[in-house]
Amino acid sequence: MSISDIYSSGAHKKNLGHFASIVKLAMADDVITEGEQKLLERLSKRLEIGEEEYKKILKNPEKYPINPPASYDARIERLYNLTKMIYADDEVSKDEVSVLHKVAIGLGFPQDNADKVSDEALHLVMNDNDLEDFSKAIKRVNRI
Repeated sequence: MSISDIYSSGAHKKNLGHFASIVKLAMADDVITEGEQKLLERLSKRLEIGEEEYKKILKNPEKYPINPPASYDARIERLYNLTKMIYADDEVSKDEVSVLHKVAIGLGFPQDNADKVSDEALHLVMNDNDLEDFSKAIKRVNRI
């Protein structure tokens, strides 16, 4: 097995964990809406999640660990994707906010700052900020 094979499988495992976190948010209210379904399909392709893996994750997303990326910018991008999932159905439930808070901690944001980061992420996505503006704002909020 080559080094590139090892890296590739590690990156894929991170993508599986990220996608499972997105599915958890979509399922937080026990319903996957049409908007959420479209976003899941788009993200599964972007994250190179195959159809069989997609079905397994939908069936049991709790089985997959978060596996946060080492890069701070990549963690912010993951937070951005997760927050966009919350707004895919144009509604935000308390369960979704709770899951986002837990995932923010899992992504490596400090526990004592995760509420602030999650709230800011929700506000930014609600106001249609792009990833660049989202990233700048999260970095300001997460200064410790």
